[in-house]
Amino acid sequence: MLLSVLLAALGHAQSEAVAGSDSMGEIAKKLNNPVASLISVPFQSNFDFGGGPGDDGYQYKLNFQPVIPIKLNEEWKVISRTIIPFIDQDNRIGYGSESGMGDINASFFFSPNKEGPGGVTWGIGPEFLLPTATHDELGSQQWGAGPTALILKQDHGWTYGALMSHVWSFWGEDDRDYVSLTFLQPFLSYTTPKHTTFGVNLESSYDWNHEDWTVPLNLQVTQLVKFGHMPVSFQLGGRYYLEKPSGGPDWGLRFAVTFVLPE
Repeated sequence: MLLSVLLAALGHAQSEAVAGSDSMGEIAKKLNNPVASLISVPFQSNFDFGGGPGDDGYQYKLNFQPVIPIKLNEEWKVISRTIIPFIDQDNRIGYGSESGMGDINASFFFSPNKEGPGGVTWGIGPEFLLPTATHDELGSQQWGAGPTALILKQDHGWTYGALMSHVWSFWGEDDRDYVSLTFLQPFLSYTTPKHTTFGVNLESSYDWNHEDWTVPLNLQVTQLVKFGHMPVSFQLGGRYYLEKPSGGPDWGLRFAVTFVLPE
């Protein structure tokens, strides 16, 4: 249902000169701001190599990540950010293959409509973990919740800041581990006048139960273009795992396509 609504909105936007209220430069800037007033529909493909019991594991994960801003009043808005993963992997957990849907992660950021002092943008709200995995090995089988927050600043093409969250599980299968996971993502990017963005971030997480860090260093380049009235961004990147638990991957690639509907 959600996918059908979003695709219908995409088709409607093509007939309404989407970029009429936002220049391509402004759209490129907003794409680097997770709490911008911008409806975006990313399809993010992730390829990870190595890890598993034989260090020859492989995982492909497609993240469908709709971002939808909702204006509450003249001063406040809430940004809905949902990650719906579809996973295919080999030799990652034992010597076998698993395919299917993973756990859904849903975040809601309450953020001011205007920048704060010094041009700082921020958002804060709840995050939820939903045990939607269709295979035991692709999810936690736990319901979870916790806080999430974002702070960033944009100036002369630069965007820098951090995204943070922590999730605790509160109910789930008794034979599965309790979830206590911290996520920290410092990021830095620069957007050129030709709408090309070069970025670096650390999508680091800490598992408090097993006392394990997972720290991939991501480098990526993104190009914003327009097809008819529809702005679309293409991203290509690579990552190297600076820290990982036993059996974690060694390196990976990312390719993403994002359809844009300015508010």
